[in-house]
Amino acid sequence: SIMRKRKTTDSSTDLSEGRENLRLKQEVGLISGVSLIAGTMVGSGIFMSPEWVLYHMGSPASSLLIWASCGLLAMFGALSYAELGTIIKESGGEYIYILRIFGPLPAFLFAYTSVILVRPSSLAAVCLSFAEYAVAPFYPGCSSPQMVVKCTAAACILLLTIINCLNVKLVTSIMNIFTAAKLLALLVIAVGGLVLLAKGHTQSLQNGFQNTTAGIAPIGVAFYQGLWSYDGWNNLNYVTEELKKPEVTLPRAVMIAIPLVTCLYLLVNVSYFAAMTPSELLSSGAVAVTWGDKVLGSWAWLMSLFVVLSTFGSSNGTFFSGGRLCYSAAREGHMPDILSMAHVRCLTPSPALIFTSAMSLIMLLSGSFTTIVNFFSFIAWFFYGMTILGLLYLKIKKPELPRSYKVPIIIPLIVLVAAVYLVLAPIIDQPQIEFLYLVLFALSGIIFYFPLVRFKYHPRFLQKITLHLQLFLEVAPTSRNEN
Repeated sequence: SIMRKRKTTDSSTDLSEGRENLRLKQEVGLISGVSLIAGTMVGSGIFMSPEWVLYHMGSPASSLLIWASCGLLAMFGALSYAELGTIIKESGGEYIYILRIFGPLPAFLFAYTSVILVRPSSLAAVCLSFAEYAVAPFYPGCSSPQMVVKCTAAACILLLTIINCLNVKLVTSIMNIFTAAKLLALLVIAVGGLVLLAKGHTQSLQNGFQNTTAGIAPIGVAFYQGLWSYDGWNNLNYVTEELKKPEVTLPRAVMIAIPLVTCLYLLVNVSYFAAMTPSELLSSGAVAVTWGDKVLGSWAWLMSLFVVLSTFGSSNGTFFSGGRLCYSAAREGHMPDILSMAHVRCLTPSPALIFTSAMSLIMLLSGSFTTIVNFFSFIAWFFYGMTILGLLYLKIKKPELPRSYKVPIIIPLIVLVAAVYLVLAPIIDQPQIEFLYLVLFALSGIIFYFPLVRFKYHPRFLQKITLHLQLFLEVAPTSRNEN
């Protein structure tokens, strides 16, 4: 049932009172919550995806419609998740909602897929984008060596691991600073575009729907590329137990962050079209840098700097929430016990963060940006749809459950229809064998679920390893924050 009893070891005792129970600190307020959402959403996507959205849609006006629709869908999804977060006040996002509503097997499959494949792939992709822009000034006139790029991306992941393991306040401070920097970058591009429009640079937007592509698959793939730029709209639900007054902070942060980012994204895309023709935009390997060359002149280097800051900040937000997913799954017995523990002094889930870091480093060895985006979006929207289905179940079957915020039922219904479309459209129109591989990988989790979770088979050597790691990492089991 939805409100399954929690373990009796949970208590409201804080570490400072000298008891043995540990818990994560509630240090994420409204400003930090807005920064976590906006800071994760604004990453590499808005600087890399516009050309791919235009490529699949064929015209500027239809591209802008996709960007607006993606923002609306992200807003609807986040509002639906806000209600879930006020019903189930636990960290873990989709994982904890699927677990409480549908049971352990589907929740385990989600955690298994996300912790091992989806989250590390997403983090690796953003860190690769960061590295590409960070090393580009050292190789003027030629492409950067892949070894240098990957080593820089690896260094970024290791630095994020250290920061996130040390202190939650340090992480949120970094998020606030980098979010301000990246919003400033988008504001510079938006204002530059408005100036160009005022000067009469409207050629690309005249007959804006000319050459628009019609078809189920192109629209679906265009949505994938656009939604990649909005990914992170659900990140605050991964840290619910670390929010101050989550019943207030969660919906407010969503209502501030997502409309802000959507408006900036639309203005930035208009600015791109004001500065470049569609053909120029399509041929640009880095659309923000090309825009800078055309509009800022000798100050064009600012764009590369802004992209570096943006991708680093987004990596930080992705890492912060991804570690919490791993931590929550381990706390429910769906991952090794060591991953459910927190550092006894820093009060951060350091084992889960270290594991996420290790998996991301492995993902750096292979994969291209576009491929990662498409396959990440496919598997992510399958589980988003499943989570929204859970909310609809609670609204219809469990209306008596206490909740401080309610979303109109039409909103999750729209998100569910969109999720079904995004999952099925590319498969029906242009089936690829890689989608089958993803499904098989997710289902392969059943092999591990029954012996390790269902029948709780824990080899003795694993218990010894856990004990040694616990001593080495200075970590201990935690209790939930009771909101």
